[in-house]
Amino acid sequence: MRERIEYWLVVAVARTMGRLPRALARGLVGILTAILYRVLGRLRHVGERNLELAMPELPRPDRARILRTLFRNLGWQLVEFCRMPRYTPENTSKWIRTEGLEHYSAAEAQGKGVLVLTGHLGAWELSGFYHSLMGHPMGVVIRRLDNRLLDEYVNNVRTLRGNRILHKGDFARGLLTAMHAGQTVAILMDTNMTPPQGVFVRFFGIEACTASGLARVALKTSAAVLPGFLMWEEQERKYVLRFGPALKFIKTGDTENDILAATQQCNDVLESWIRRYPDQWLWIHRRWKTRPTGAPSLY
Repeated sequence: MRERIEYWLVVAVARTMGRLPRALARGLVGILTAILYRVLGRLRHVGERNLELAMPELPRPDRARILRTLFRNLGWQLVEFCRMPRYTPENTSKWIRTEGLEHYSAAEAQGKGVLVLTGHLGAWELSGFYHSLMGHPMGVVIRRLDNRLLDEYVNNVRTLRGNRILHKGDFARGLLTAMHAGQTVAILMDTNMTPPQGVFVRFFGIEACTASGLARVALKTSAAVLPGFLMWEEQERKYVLRFGPALKFIKTGDTENDILAATQQCNDVLESWIRRYPDQWLWIHRRWKTRPTGAPSLY
């Protein structure tokens, strides 16, 4: 019963949000997230601690500004998700544009599959959806929601324009199958992991347990790996879907060291994008929760 009540409440909110004019919905959510920033002290404190760890040089007022803007951006992403069933190439053309698509096209043309390195940065839900909307469907690796009905509802929205869902429980096999078929899969690679799925490499100079699956599959299949993010550009008042140049992983014959080096390379790329857009990354996630053996907790 609780599962159904949660489902119908979420669906009712999503449908209401989807019917409102986009500017009005974003404005209302902006007010709500400003309140939540004050009310959700636990999440705010996690964000403050992460910023203290990653960017100790930032003054406290700058950290607070980053977190307030992050909360607003998360609210905006909720609005976009609620409205995604209504989106078409025509009605999104005025506020979304693409940059660096030639990098993606070149990677796809190699025929060995494409792994899009991405994270909880910018509008990540809208990113894959928009890419499929423009004729480039992809696989998206996700974790199942605890509520089975909500999980089905959310995934139905994600796949409206041809995207495919790959569940983390079948992560390795699904990735290998997709790469052998020359398909594209986007992987959010910026969350805390635990061994053996994760390996310890640096992230903002701190050892962070990081998913190694992308590196393992890329080294095994020679699939192309390139960064891709949908970022909000305040001056343009637009989202820009950007693809960077493909990464070059080196094979030395030492498989485990090659995986570590490739995973470190991915973290370096993610860090560079987060430093460029610090108020659009999910600082409220405990990224450094898993510690190396014997290391003290950071939270």
